[in-house]
Amino acid sequence: MHVCATTSTTKLLSSRFSKTIFRQRRNGASRFLSTAGGWRSRCRKLNLRYHVTVNLNTADAPLSGQTAAEAARSIRDALPVGGLFAGLEWRISPTPFPLGENLAKEIESLGRVLLQFYRAVNLLYRKSAEGEQPDWVARWLDLGKPADLIALQRSPAFKNDVPRVIRPDILLTETGLSITELDSVPGGIGLTAWLNQTYSKISEGGVPRRPNQDGDSQSSPLRKIELLGAADGMLRGFESIFGDAKQVHIIVSEEAATYRPEMNWLCEQLGSRFTVHDSQFSEFVDGDAVYRFFELFDLANVPNSKKIFELAAEKRVRLTPPPKPVFEEKMLFALLWNRNLHDFWRQELGEGFLARLKKLIPCTWVVDPAPLPPQAAIPELNLTDWQQLKALSQRERDLILKVSGFSEHAWGARGVFLGSDLSHEDWAKAVDDAIQHFEQSPRVLQRYHKPALVEAQWFDFEKNVVVPMKGRVRLCPYYFVAGEGDAARPQLGGVLATVNPADKKIIHGMSDAILAPCTKPSQTSGVSAQ
Repeated sequence: MHVCATTSTTKLLSSRFSKTIFRQRRNGASRFLSTAGGWRSRCRKLNLRYHVTVNLNTADAPLSGQTAAEAARSIRDALPVGGLFAGLEWRISPTPFPLGENLAKEIESLGRVLLQFYRAVNLLYRKSAEGEQPDWVARWLDLGKPADLIALQRSPAFKNDVPRVIRPDILLTETGLSITELDSVPGGIGLTAWLNQTYSKISEGGVPRRPNQDGDSQSSPLRKIELLGAADGMLRGFESIFGDAKQVHIIVSEEAATYRPEMNWLCEQLGSRFTVHDSQFSEFVDGDAVYRFFELFDLANVPNSKKIFELAAEKRVRLTPPPKPVFEEKMLFALLWNRNLHDFWRQELGEGFLARLKKLIPCTWVVDPAPLPPQAAIPELNLTDWQQLKALSQRERDLILKVSGFSEHAWGARGVFLGSDLSHEDWAKAVDDAIQHFEQSPRVLQRYHKPALVEAQWFDFEKNVVVPMKGRVRLCPYYFVAGEGDAARPQLGGVLATVNPADKKIIHGMSDAILAPCTKPSQTSGVSAQ
């Protein structure tokens, strides 16, 4: 769940306690900082792989110093009194992160593909459990889960339910776009809503826009930015997923307390129909809706979860995301790449969607230590035993090893291992752990595609200057699914760009990162996919 780090999966910020946010000047830069009892980074990746052209001039001609200062200060001053995160600071860009026209269109149309993928996953699991698809599918997906949660996932009450918020993690890599993960309980909804709203107001509020290509800011016409999702796309999108529910309760666990401030701000924008509660709240009324902002591995620490699930099963409240741990597993991408399931995916996704997903999602495997026949080998890797993974050279280890799901280690950097960045001893230990703990907590292996360099900029309030920064970017689009049954449709609410300095291999919301909304640029700038 959560705003993320990406080279795999790191829960961007997750702390037990959140307090008030204050501004701090540090290393010559003014950043937003919130105190907290601790935080963890979670990361998620989304891999897209058609030809991508990365124009290093990802921003239009830079703003003049005076204009950039005005824009940056307006953004800084718009931060809510209660803050947006506990334990997060970031660099402020005076402008949104521009995407090329083709890349923007790719992202705008991706939601329907991912929704169909979720529907197909849901069907695959159910058919596997019923014996109409290979039984190893359900067996893999049920590993490490308690029996009562498996029974809940298979309950007829939730038969066709899929998450109503879909958030992929997308890297702009040297070989194209790469979708590394899907998050069905994501953080960052309030943050991205605030960014879209704030940058839109600056665009509309008279702050001069970028100068023209000749650098003449005086003769440049004022130009309204076109944010993906628009100013209120995140707000309207989130609101739409609850239908006509009389009251919407957002239940935030202690494990996800970092995100409580952003959800408080979100509810303030949406009105009294929306409220935020902790895991002790129990005053649900028939006809209400509940947004589950807690992970299923953490149910022991969420006392009201049992009541929520019972009411949802009885159709007395509307619950999203549903209590289905299958949607919190990274091995879904391994199932997509499994040749034994090709006919199923082709039938349920169609040739076009299947081909598109395989261009976007890197090869992924489940590290299942079951022995192979003597003549068999693991596809693409050409290994006959997972033990052989340890013997690969560092150059051959452009691979990510990570916990698939249903574990606190699935959301922390300690559960993510980049083979080419580790010593032989550390890599061998990670592989051994994956093999030994398969039955309790399966791991997945995924091809690693290095993020490409892009150019961004942030404003240094101490020196009162715009600072250019070469970095690597992760894009997180938020799709909201409104409507019922086959009539349900995803709508893009907004896109969060996280740009880390070029020397960082895992992309996440660190203090040196730029967080900004995304916009369609002019025809002469941006990152374009062709």
